[in-house]
Amino acid sequence: MSTPIIERPGTRTVTGRPRVSRPVVAPELRRSDNPAAAVLRTAVSGPVSRDNAARATGLSIATVNRQVAALLSAGLLRERPDLTAAGAVGRPRVPFEIDHEAYLTLGIHVGAAATKIVAADLRGRILGGLAIATPQTGQEFAVTTVARSAKAFLQRWHRRTPLWAGVAIGGRVDPHTGVVDHPKLEWQGAPIGQVLGDVLELPVSVAPHVEAMAASELLLPTFDARRPEPAADLPSDQPGSSLYFYVRETAGIAVTLDGRVHTPSNGPGSIAHLPTGSDVQCGCGRRGCLEVTVGDRALQARAVGRGIIPAHNGTGGTTIADLYRAAESGSAGARELLAERATMLGQTVALVRDMLNPDRVVLGGQAFTGYRPALPHVARAFQQSTQLPPTDIRISGFGGKVQEFAAVVTSLSALYADPLAAVRRIGG
Repeated sequence: MSTPIIERPGTRTVTGRPRVSRPVVAPELRRSDNPAAAVLRTAVSGPVSRDNAARATGLSIATVNRQVAALLSAGLLRERPDLTAAGAVGRPRVPFEIDHEAYLTLGIHVGAAATKIVAADLRGRILGGLAIATPQTGQEFAVTTVARSAKAFLQRWHRRTPLWAGVAIGGRVDPHTGVVDHPKLEWQGAPIGQVLGDVLELPVSVAPHVEAMAASELLLPTFDARRPEPAADLPSDQPGSSLYFYVRETAGIAVTLDGRVHTPSNGPGSIAHLPTGSDVQCGCGRRGCLEVTVGDRALQARAVGRGIIPAHNGTGGTTIADLYRAAESGSAGARELLAERATMLGQTVALVRDMLNPDRVVLGGQAFTGYRPALPHVARAFQQSTQLPPTDIRISGFGGKVQEFAAVVTSLSALYADPLAAVRRIGG
Protein backbone atom coordinates (compact mmCIF):
# COMPACT_ATOMS: atom_id res chain seq x y z
CA MET A 1 0.00 0.00 0.00
CA SER A 2 1.36 3.43 -0.89
CA THR A 3 2.00 6.00 1.79
CA PRO A 4 -0.92 8.43 2.18
CA ILE A 5 -0.24 12.12 1.62
CA ILE A 6 -2.23 15.00 3.04
CA GLU A 7 -3.89 16.87 0.21
CA ARG A 8 -7.07 18.69 -0.63
CA PRO A 9 -9.94 16.23 -0.08
CA GLY A 10 -12.40 15.22 -2.76
CA THR A 11 -15.62 17.16 -2.94
CA ARG A 12 -19.25 16.58 -3.70
CA THR A 13 -21.85 19.07 -4.85
CA VAL A 14 -24.58 20.21 -2.48
CA THR A 15 -27.07 22.96 -3.39
CA GLY A 16 -24.99 24.03 -6.35
CA ARG A 17 -21.58 24.48 -4.72
CA PRO A 18 -18.71 22.19 -3.75
CA ARG A 19 -18.98 20.67 -0.29
CA VAL A 20 -16.95 18.10 1.58
CA SER A 21 -18.64 15.29 3.46
CA ARG A 22 -16.81 14.54 6.72
CA PRO A 23 -17.64 11.86 9.27
CA VAL A 24 -17.52 12.03 13.03
CA VAL A 25 -14.57 9.96 14.29
CA ALA A 26 -14.43 8.64 17.84
CA PRO A 27 -11.47 10.14 19.75
CA GLU A 28 -8.61 7.91 20.85
CA LEU A 29 -7.80 9.01 24.41
CA ARG A 30 -4.79 6.76 24.91
CA ARG A 31 -1.07 6.28 24.35
CA SER A 32 -1.01 4.13 21.25
CA ASP A 33 1.45 1.28 20.65
CA ASN A 34 1.06 1.70 16.89
CA PRO A 35 4.67 1.96 15.54
CA ALA A 36 4.03 5.12 13.54
CA ALA A 37 2.31 6.69 16.55
CA ALA A 38 5.20 5.76 18.83
CA VAL A 39 7.71 7.36 16.45
CA LEU A 40 5.57 10.47 16.01
CA ARG A 41 5.29 10.80 19.79
CA THR A 42 9.06 10.93 20.19
CA ALA A 43 9.08 14.12 18.10
CA VAL A 44 6.32 15.95 20.01
CA SER A 45 8.77 17.80 22.24
CA GLY A 46 11.36 18.62 19.56
CA PRO A 47 13.83 17.24 16.98
CA VAL A 48 15.03 13.69 17.61
CA SER A 49 17.46 11.32 15.92
CA ARG A 50 16.42 7.91 14.68
CA ASP A 51 18.75 6.24 17.19
CA ASN A 52 17.14 8.12 20.08
CA ALA A 53 13.67 7.37 18.71
CA ALA A 54 14.53 3.66 18.65
CA ARG A 55 15.72 3.80 22.26
CA ALA A 56 12.65 5.74 23.40
CA THR A 57 10.14 3.46 21.67
CA GLY A 58 11.88 0.09 22.01
CA LEU A 59 11.46 -0.43 18.25
CA SER A 60 14.27 -1.69 16.04
CA ILE A 61 16.19 0.90 14.07
CA ALA A 62 14.86 -0.68 10.86
CA THR A 63 11.27 -0.23 12.03
CA VAL A 64 11.96 3.35 13.07
CA ASN A 65 13.48 4.09 9.65
CA ARG A 66 10.40 2.69 7.90
CA GLN A 67 8.01 4.68 10.06
CA VAL A 68 9.99 7.89 9.69
CA ALA A 69 10.01 7.45 5.91
CA ALA A 70 6.24 6.90 5.86
CA LEU A 71 5.57 9.90 8.13
CA LEU A 72 7.86 12.10 6.04
CA SER A 73 6.00 11.06 2.90
CA ALA A 74 2.67 11.72 4.59
CA GLY A 75 3.82 15.22 5.49
CA LEU A 76 3.57 14.88 9.28
CA LEU A 77 7.33 14.90 9.87
CA ARG A 78 10.15 16.93 8.38
CA GLU A 79 13.91 16.47 8.54
CA ARG A 80 16.35 18.92 10.10
CA PRO A 81 19.67 18.53 8.26
CA ASP A 82 20.85 21.76 9.91
CA LEU A 83 20.96 19.88 13.21
CA THR A 84 23.00 16.93 11.95
CA ALA A 85 26.01 16.27 14.18
CA ALA A 86 29.38 17.18 12.70
CA GLY A 87 30.98 14.21 10.95
CA ALA A 88 27.75 12.20 10.73
CA VAL A 89 27.31 10.29 7.49
CA GLY A 90 24.08 9.12 5.87
CA ARG A 91 20.47 10.23 5.95
CA PRO A 92 19.52 8.15 9.03
CA ARG A 93 21.68 10.52 11.08
CA VAL A 94 19.52 13.51 10.14
CA PRO A 95 17.18 14.46 13.03
CA PHE A 96 13.46 14.72 12.36
CA GLU A 97 10.63 16.66 13.99
CA ILE A 98 6.90 17.15 13.65
CA ASP A 99 6.06 19.61 10.90
CA HIS A 100 4.55 22.23 13.18
CA GLU A 101 4.35 25.02 10.59
CA ALA A 102 2.31 23.60 7.70
CA TYR A 103 -0.80 22.32 9.50
CA LEU A 104 -3.18 22.99 12.34
CA THR A 105 -6.04 21.36 14.18
CA LEU A 106 -9.03 23.20 15.61
CA GLY A 107 -10.07 22.67 19.22
CA ILE A 108 -13.43 23.76 20.68
CA HIS A 109 -14.32 23.59 24.36
CA VAL A 110 -18.02 24.17 24.97
CA GLY A 111 -18.48 25.24 28.59
CA ALA A 112 -21.60 26.02 30.54
CA ALA A 113 -20.90 29.76 30.32
CA ALA A 114 -18.15 30.24 27.72
CA THR A 115 -16.96 28.45 24.59
CA LYS A 116 -13.28 28.61 23.67
CA ILE A 117 -12.02 28.03 20.13
CA VAL A 118 -8.30 27.51 19.54
CA ALA A 119 -5.91 26.60 16.74
CA ALA A 120 -3.02 24.27 17.58
CA ASP A 121 0.00 22.93 15.73
CA LEU A 122 0.71 19.21 15.49
CA ARG A 123 2.82 19.31 18.66
CA GLY A 124 -0.25 20.39 20.60
CA ARG A 125 0.89 23.97 21.09
CA ILE A 126 -1.88 26.58 20.97
CA LEU A 127 -1.30 29.16 18.23
CA GLY A 128 -4.21 31.46 19.05
CA GLY A 129 -7.81 31.45 20.13
CA LEU A 130 -10.97 33.29 21.03
CA ALA A 131 -13.78 32.97 23.54
CA ILE A 132 -17.51 33.49 22.98
CA ALA A 133 -20.42 33.26 25.36
CA THR A 134 -22.05 29.85 25.04
CA PRO A 135 -25.49 30.57 23.56
CA GLN A 136 -28.28 29.80 26.04
CA THR A 137 -31.21 30.14 23.62
CA GLY A 138 -31.80 26.62 22.38
CA GLN A 139 -29.49 23.86 21.22
CA GLU A 140 -29.99 24.24 17.46
CA PHE A 141 -29.09 27.93 17.56
CA ALA A 142 -26.24 27.26 19.98
CA VAL A 143 -24.65 24.49 17.92
CA THR A 144 -24.97 26.50 14.70
CA THR A 145 -23.48 29.59 16.37
CA VAL A 146 -20.49 27.65 17.69
CA ALA A 147 -19.92 26.06 14.26
CA ARG A 148 -20.07 29.39 12.41
CA SER A 149 -17.79 31.05 14.96
CA ALA A 150 -15.30 28.21 14.52
CA LYS A 151 -15.48 28.56 10.72
CA ALA A 152 -14.85 32.31 10.90
CA PHE A 153 -11.91 31.75 13.24
CA LEU A 154 -10.46 29.04 10.99
CA GLN A 155 -10.43 31.43 8.04
CA ARG A 156 -7.80 33.51 9.82
CA TRP A 157 -5.27 30.70 9.36
CA HIS A 158 -5.11 30.65 5.57
CA ARG A 159 -1.37 29.82 5.53
CA ARG A 160 -1.89 26.50 7.30
CA THR A 161 -3.84 23.44 6.22
CA PRO A 162 -6.47 22.41 8.79
CA LEU A 163 -6.53 18.66 9.39
CA TRP A 164 -9.05 17.92 12.14
CA ALA A 165 -11.48 19.47 14.62
CA GLY A 166 -12.00 18.34 18.19
CA VAL A 167 -14.78 19.23 20.63
CA ALA A 168 -14.53 18.79 24.39
CA ILE A 169 -17.83 19.24 26.21
CA GLY A 170 -19.59 18.29 29.42
CA GLY A 171 -22.62 16.07 29.65
CA ARG A 172 -22.97 12.71 27.92
CA VAL A 173 -21.27 12.24 24.57
CA ASP A 174 -21.76 9.53 21.98
CA PRO A 175 -18.20 9.53 20.59
CA HIS A 176 -19.19 7.62 17.45
CA THR A 177 -21.89 10.08 16.36
CA GLY A 178 -20.83 13.29 18.12
CA VAL A 179 -24.31 13.61 19.65
CA VAL A 180 -24.42 15.28 23.07
CA ASP A 181 -26.87 15.40 25.98
CA HIS A 182 -25.93 18.35 28.20
CA PRO A 183 -28.45 18.90 31.04
CA LYS A 184 -26.82 22.13 32.22
CA LEU A 185 -27.26 23.66 28.74
CA GLU A 186 -30.60 21.86 28.26
CA TRP A 187 -29.29 20.08 25.17
CA GLN A 188 -30.71 16.70 24.26
CA GLY A 189 -29.48 14.79 21.24
CA ALA A 190 -27.52 17.80 19.97
CA PRO A 191 -25.63 16.72 16.78
CA ILE A 192 -22.63 18.97 17.34
CA GLY A 193 -20.21 16.58 15.61
CA GLN A 194 -22.23 16.38 12.40
CA VAL A 195 -22.93 20.13 12.28
CA LEU A 196 -19.27 21.03 12.78
CA GLY A 197 -18.18 18.48 10.19
CA ASP A 198 -20.56 19.96 7.62
CA VAL A 199 -19.62 23.57 8.36
CA LEU A 200 -15.84 23.10 8.75
CA GLU A 201 -15.48 20.35 6.12
CA LEU A 202 -13.09 18.51 8.44
CA PRO A 203 -13.16 15.21 10.31
CA VAL A 204 -14.50 15.90 13.82
CA SER A 205 -14.02 14.11 17.13
CA VAL A 206 -16.15 14.84 20.20
CA ALA A 207 -15.14 13.85 23.75
CA PRO A 208 -16.40 14.34 27.31
CA HIS A 209 -14.31 17.25 28.54
CA VAL A 210 -12.93 15.81 31.79
CA GLU A 211 -11.83 12.62 30.00
CA ALA A 212 -10.16 14.82 27.38
CA MET A 213 -8.39 16.78 30.13
CA ALA A 214 -7.03 13.53 31.52
CA ALA A 215 -5.87 12.61 28.00
CA SER A 216 -3.97 15.89 27.67
CA GLU A 217 -1.90 14.86 30.69
CA LEU A 218 -1.02 11.64 28.84
CA LEU A 219 -0.33 12.98 25.37
CA LEU A 220 0.71 16.63 25.39
CA PRO A 221 3.82 18.37 26.68
CA THR A 222 3.25 21.35 28.96
CA PHE A 223 4.44 24.50 27.23
CA ASP A 224 5.62 27.52 29.17
CA ALA A 225 3.87 30.54 27.63
CA ARG A 226 7.09 32.55 27.88
CA ARG A 227 9.23 30.09 25.95
CA PRO A 228 8.80 28.21 22.65
CA GLU A 229 10.10 24.92 24.02
CA PRO A 230 8.22 22.51 26.29
CA ALA A 231 8.68 22.64 30.04
CA ALA A 232 10.18 19.85 32.09
CA ASP A 233 6.99 17.92 32.88
CA LEU A 234 6.50 16.07 29.60
CA PRO A 235 3.82 13.41 29.09
CA SER A 236 4.49 10.49 31.39
CA ASP A 237 5.02 6.89 30.33
CA GLN A 238 4.43 5.75 33.91
CA PRO A 239 2.24 2.65 34.10
CA GLY A 240 -0.54 2.30 36.62
CA SER A 241 -3.56 4.48 37.29
CA SER A 242 -4.33 8.17 37.63
CA LEU A 243 -7.34 10.06 38.96
CA TYR A 244 -8.06 13.37 37.23
CA PHE A 245 -10.25 15.65 39.34
CA TYR A 246 -11.73 18.76 37.70
CA VAL A 247 -13.71 21.66 39.15
CA ARG A 248 -14.64 25.02 37.69
CA GLU A 249 -18.26 25.67 36.81
CA THR A 250 -18.89 21.94 36.75
CA ALA A 251 -17.18 19.11 38.62
CA GLY A 252 -16.03 15.79 37.20
CA ILE A 253 -13.49 13.02 37.37
CA ALA A 254 -11.75 10.71 34.91
CA VAL A 255 -9.59 7.66 35.47
CA THR A 256 -6.55 6.67 33.43
CA LEU A 257 -5.40 3.03 33.42
CA ASP A 258 -2.01 2.09 31.94
CA GLY A 259 -1.95 4.90 29.38
CA ARG A 260 -5.62 4.83 28.42
CA VAL A 261 -8.42 7.07 29.69
CA HIS A 262 -11.28 4.93 30.92
CA THR A 263 -14.33 5.82 28.82
CA PRO A 264 -17.47 4.01 30.05
CA SER A 265 -19.76 2.98 27.20
CA ASN A 266 -22.77 4.70 28.79
CA GLY A 267 -20.93 7.97 29.48
CA PRO A 268 -18.77 9.35 32.27
CA GLY A 269 -19.73 9.02 35.90
CA SER A 270 -20.71 12.04 37.96
CA ILE A 271 -19.54 13.59 41.22
CA ALA A 272 -21.84 16.60 40.83
CA HIS A 273 -24.16 15.45 43.61
CA LEU A 274 -21.66 14.17 46.17
CA PRO A 275 -22.72 15.56 49.57
CA THR A 276 -20.56 18.29 51.12
CA GLY A 277 -22.57 19.14 54.23
CA SER A 278 -23.32 22.69 53.03
CA ASP A 279 -26.83 24.15 53.04
CA VAL A 280 -26.75 25.28 49.39
CA GLN A 281 -29.91 24.25 47.53
CA CYS A 282 -29.35 22.08 44.43
CA GLY A 283 -31.64 21.77 41.44
CA CYS A 284 -32.05 18.09 42.25
CA GLY A 285 -33.99 19.04 45.39
CA ARG A 286 -31.27 18.21 47.89
CA ARG A 287 -28.88 20.51 49.73
CA GLY A 288 -25.11 20.50 49.77
CA CYS A 289 -24.39 18.82 46.42
CA LEU A 290 -20.78 19.32 45.36
CA GLU A 291 -21.26 21.18 42.08
CA VAL A 292 -23.61 23.86 43.42
CA THR A 293 -21.39 24.32 46.46
CA VAL A 294 -17.97 24.69 44.84
CA GLY A 295 -18.78 25.78 41.25
CA ASP A 296 -17.58 29.24 40.22
CA ARG A 297 -20.96 30.86 39.63
CA ALA A 298 -22.41 29.40 42.82
CA LEU A 299 -19.45 30.67 44.83
CA GLN A 300 -19.64 34.12 43.22
CA ALA A 301 -23.37 34.31 44.03
CA ARG A 302 -22.62 33.37 47.63
CA ALA A 303 -20.00 36.10 47.81
CA VAL A 304 -22.56 38.65 46.59
CA GLY A 305 -25.10 37.36 49.10
CA ARG A 306 -22.64 37.81 51.97
CA GLY A 307 -21.76 41.33 50.83
CA ILE A 308 -18.14 40.37 50.09
CA ILE A 309 -18.37 41.71 46.54
CA PRO A 310 -21.07 43.91 44.98
CA ALA A 311 -23.66 42.55 42.60
CA HIS A 312 -22.28 44.85 39.88
CA ASN A 313 -18.67 45.92 39.31
CA GLY A 314 -19.22 48.96 37.11
CA THR A 315 -18.90 47.11 33.81
CA GLY A 316 -21.62 44.55 34.37
CA GLY A 317 -22.29 41.67 36.72
CA THR A 318 -19.49 40.44 38.95
CA THR A 319 -17.66 37.19 38.28
CA ILE A 320 -15.49 34.78 40.24
CA ALA A 321 -12.52 36.95 39.21
CA ASP A 322 -13.95 39.77 41.36
CA LEU A 323 -13.90 37.43 44.35
CA TYR A 324 -10.27 36.49 43.64
CA ARG A 325 -9.34 40.16 43.38
CA ALA A 326 -11.09 40.93 46.65
CA ALA A 327 -9.12 38.17 48.37
CA GLU A 328 -5.85 39.39 46.89
CA SER A 329 -6.69 42.92 48.10
CA GLY A 330 -7.00 41.71 51.67
CA SER A 331 -10.74 41.02 52.10
CA ALA A 332 -11.04 38.66 55.07
CA GLY A 333 -14.51 37.54 53.93
CA ALA A 334 -13.27 36.67 50.45
CA ARG A 335 -10.33 34.72 51.82
CA GLU A 336 -12.56 32.86 54.25
CA LEU A 337 -15.04 31.89 51.51
CA LEU A 338 -12.27 30.65 49.20
CA ALA A 339 -10.70 28.73 52.09
CA GLU A 340 -14.09 27.09 52.76
CA ARG A 341 -14.29 25.95 49.16
CA ALA A 342 -10.69 24.73 49.16
CA THR A 343 -11.34 22.69 52.30
CA MET A 344 -14.41 21.06 50.72
CA LEU A 345 -12.37 20.30 47.60
CA GLY A 346 -9.59 18.67 49.61
CA GLN A 347 -12.07 16.55 51.54
CA THR A 348 -13.86 15.46 48.37
CA VAL A 349 -10.63 14.62 46.54
CA ALA A 350 -9.62 12.48 49.54
CA LEU A 351 -13.00 10.71 49.52
CA VAL A 352 -12.79 9.83 45.82
CA ARG A 353 -9.10 8.95 46.04
CA ASP A 354 -9.76 6.56 48.92
CA MET A 355 -12.54 4.85 46.93
CA LEU A 356 -10.39 4.33 43.81
CA ASN A 357 -6.87 4.29 45.30
CA PRO A 358 -5.07 5.43 42.13
CA ASP A 359 -1.30 5.64 41.84
CA ARG A 360 -1.50 9.37 41.07
CA VAL A 361 -3.94 12.26 41.47
CA VAL A 362 -4.05 15.29 39.15
CA LEU A 363 -6.11 18.36 40.05
CA GLY A 364 -7.31 20.58 37.22
CA GLY A 365 -9.64 23.51 36.72
CA GLN A 366 -9.75 27.09 37.90
CA ALA A 367 -11.23 26.12 41.27
CA PHE A 368 -7.71 24.86 42.00
CA THR A 369 -5.61 27.22 39.87
CA GLY A 370 -7.58 30.50 39.93
CA TYR A 371 -6.50 31.45 43.46
CA ARG A 372 -3.21 29.81 44.40
CA PRO A 373 -3.23 30.83 48.12
CA ALA A 374 -6.13 28.37 48.57
CA LEU A 375 -4.00 25.36 47.62
CA PRO A 376 -2.53 24.85 51.12
CA HIS A 377 -6.13 24.51 52.38
CA VAL A 378 -6.78 21.83 49.74
CA ALA A 379 -3.62 19.96 50.74
CA ARG A 380 -4.37 20.19 54.47
CA ALA A 381 -7.95 18.98 54.09
CA PHE A 382 -6.81 16.14 51.84
CA GLN A 383 -4.17 14.98 54.31
CA GLN A 384 -6.58 15.16 57.24
CA SER A 385 -9.35 13.31 55.38
CA THR A 386 -7.60 10.51 53.51
CA GLN A 387 -7.31 7.16 55.25
CA LEU A 388 -4.65 5.83 52.88
CA PRO A 389 -0.88 6.40 52.77
CA PRO A 390 0.46 9.51 50.96
CA THR A 391 0.22 9.48 47.17
CA ASP A 392 1.57 11.40 44.18
CA ILE A 393 -0.77 14.42 43.90
CA ARG A 394 -0.20 17.51 41.79
CA ILE A 395 -1.84 20.41 39.99
CA SER A 396 -2.24 20.07 36.21
CA GLY A 397 0.63 21.66 34.29
CA PHE A 398 -1.91 23.28 31.93
CA GLY A 399 -3.03 25.72 34.63
CA GLY A 400 -5.85 28.00 33.51
CA LYS A 401 -5.90 26.52 29.99
CA VAL A 402 -7.05 23.01 30.83
CA GLN A 403 -10.24 23.50 28.82
CA GLU A 404 -8.40 24.61 25.69
CA PHE A 405 -5.91 21.75 25.88
CA ALA A 406 -8.74 19.25 26.37
CA ALA A 407 -10.11 20.44 23.03
CA VAL A 408 -6.65 20.35 21.44
CA VAL A 409 -5.95 16.76 22.49
CA THR A 410 -9.37 15.72 21.16
CA SER A 411 -8.47 17.26 17.79
CA LEU A 412 -5.11 15.43 17.76
CA SER A 413 -6.06 12.10 19.29
CA ALA A 414 -6.77 10.23 16.04
CA LEU A 415 -3.52 11.53 14.51
CA TYR A 416 -1.57 10.51 17.60
CA ALA A 417 -3.20 7.05 17.79
CA ASP A 418 -2.66 5.98 14.16
CA PRO A 419 -1.19 8.85 12.11
CA LEU A 420 -1.11 7.11 8.74
CA ALA A 421 -4.71 5.90 9.02
CA ALA A 422 -5.75 9.42 10.08
CA VAL A 423 -4.03 10.90 7.02
CA ARG A 424 -5.92 8.47 4.78
CA ARG A 425 -9.16 9.63 6.39
CA ILE A 426 -8.21 13.30 5.97
CA GLY A 427 -7.55 12.64 2.30
CA GLY A 428 -11.00 11.18 1.85
